[in-house]
Amino acid sequence: MEGLWQEDPSRIGEFVTLARLDGAAGAQVVPERRYVARSADGARTVLVSLPAAGADPGRWAVEAQGAGRLVQPGFWPVAQLGGTAAFPWHASPYRPVLPLPAALAAYGGPLPEDAVRAMGAALAETLASARVLGVVHGGVCPASVWLTAYGPLLTCFGAVRAAAPEGVPRAGLPGVDAGCLAPEQAAGGPVGAPGEVYALGAVLAYAATGHTVPERAEIPAGLRALVSACLSRDPAARPEPARVFAELAPGAAYGTQAAGAEPVALPGRVVAALSEQAAGVLAMELSAEVR
Repeated sequence: MEGLWQEDPSRIGEFVTLARLDGAAGAQVVPERRYVARSADGARTVLVSLPAAGADPGRWAVEAQGAGRLVQPGFWPVAQLGGTAAFPWHASPYRPVLPLPAALAAYGGPLPEDAVRAMGAALAETLASARVLGVVHGGVCPASVWLTAYGPLLTCFGAVRAAAPEGVPRAGLPGVDAGCLAPEQAAGGPVGAPGEVYALGAVLAYAATGHTVPERAEIPAGLRALVSACLSRDPAARPEPARVFAELAPGAAYGTQAAGAEPVALPGRVVAALSEQAAGVLAMELSAEVR
């Protein structure tokens, strides 16, 4: 979290923007512009998202509307939609969250293997349950993973679909993390379930090494075969999300790992960063002219 930039909006709908959720440090692409904001009366604090700079606001809004209709465990809930055709936004009540790149920065580097496994198992379970319902998230990348005290949540629903329609190459487009883009999707192919597994593999690689496209030897030995399988260039060779879940959490009961109501174990420095963020947001004040 950091202060607003000159080009950031001072207001988004009825909310006054207070801070950027994502810092400038690091090389990870963020699919959306994300802010901490508060209603003018001070009663509501929210996390608000806008399309990435240069992205198509119409396509982004379609995906935001789709996210607003979903009640999917492990997905960040979209509670409010607003704006215009040229300036769409969505908002949800604030809770302490750390985008995965911020979590690595708080920890001081790649996460321990047990933390990577726990996060990955929760994400794999989320994607597997969504797949049963015919839902493809279409936006998995390090910046779209928010770590919370109750487990990881996926944000940026439909970011790859929003970038361009089928048939249009997507590599290099605004809001698209090329390191998480399956080769078939980069070439303009459909945003399907195999691409989700590729992106999940890239997220696991990032959490364990600090890079979405690491050298194979950089990946911890206990994760190397699974991550490599997820990152296969052949969609048919990638494992199903349920298999990824089983390999990351051997013996765990399905349905127990996705973000829920019970706190989860996180590295101490990540917990401290979540607490620091919450305290910082609580201490933020609206300027006198908007009260």
